[in-house]
Amino acid sequence: MRYFLGIDAGGTKTHALIANETGEAVGFGLAGPGNWESVGYDGLAKNLLDTTTQALEMAKLSIGQIAGTGMGLAGYDWPSQREAHLNAVRPLRLACPLEIVNDTTLGILAGAEEGWGISVVSGTGCNCRGWSRDHQNEGRVVGGGSDWSGEAAGGFDILARAMRAVAFEWVRRGPATALTPAFLKETGAKNLDDLVEGVYLGRFDFNPAMILLVFEIARQGDAQALEVIRWAGNELGMMAVSVINQLDLQKEVFDVVLIGSLYDGHPLMTESMRTTIQRCAPQARLVRLTVPPVVGGVVLGMQEAAKDAREVRSKLIETTRKLFNVITE
Repeated sequence: MRYFLGIDAGGTKTHALIANETGEAVGFGLAGPGNWESVGYDGLAKNLLDTTTQALEMAKLSIGQIAGTGMGLAGYDWPSQREAHLNAVRPLRLACPLEIVNDTTLGILAGAEEGWGISVVSGTGCNCRGWSRDHQNEGRVVGGGSDWSGEAAGGFDILARAMRAVAFEWVRRGPATALTPAFLKETGAKNLDDLVEGVYLGRFDFNPAMILLVFEIARQGDAQALEVIRWAGNELGMMAVSVINQLDLQKEVFDVVLIGSLYDGHPLMTESMRTTIQRCAPQARLVRLTVPPVVGGVVLGMQEAAKDAREVRSKLIETTRKLFNVITE
């Protein structure tokens, strides 16, 4: 029996998953953030080792029994960073084929039916990656949600756009919005003058609760909040369009995998995104990722070991869900 290791090292947590060649998930490990930008390469190496050790112990295996490994590593953004990331992997003492990718790419392998297509992340930040059918060509955006790159549709970008609507109300450039009293209550500002001045001077900080508040106000029907959500969907859609153009997928049937909690905030975001994408690629299918992205790491590990993952993908997803349910109960 051959076994395969997948790792998803993200900005908030690191997951390790082991499955056998029939697609049965047999081991799991959990640790803290794995992005070297926040924990350093030593922190990444420690979390990779901790999660892998946990997964091996649960599966009652040794590292030498792993036949293939796939890893999605947050912060692995450029080819020049490959060697540094591989150095962080070396303490695992893997003796099998290995591939590392940006963690956004795992969503394609975990969520796209055919194992290729595009993934678009919208959480605290945003990102987009794509793979051609033969996995020979990769498409991507700059990543990082930078203003200068024109990629801004993560949670704090949505919050900033909402605050712009509040500022427009203050300067009489736009209409009144229910976002204003909601932000006043959340920050404790005395009035709109105090809110705008306080944000400008840094007395009031944006926080994740305010991101969720934007979606709540949109669900209540506020026109300005809804416009913010529509804007975010279009921005995410344009990120996907850029990757579609890079990979010449305009006439293809493929999956666009949506990853991140913000897609649950309001259906308008996905609707706006779909409209933007399908103007470019009418046959693109938007699918929500409903399994842990680390499943994509196992699939990648199987591919590296010349194992056709398609024949066991359904079982891998099913058994991973069961394993996660047992662990989280």
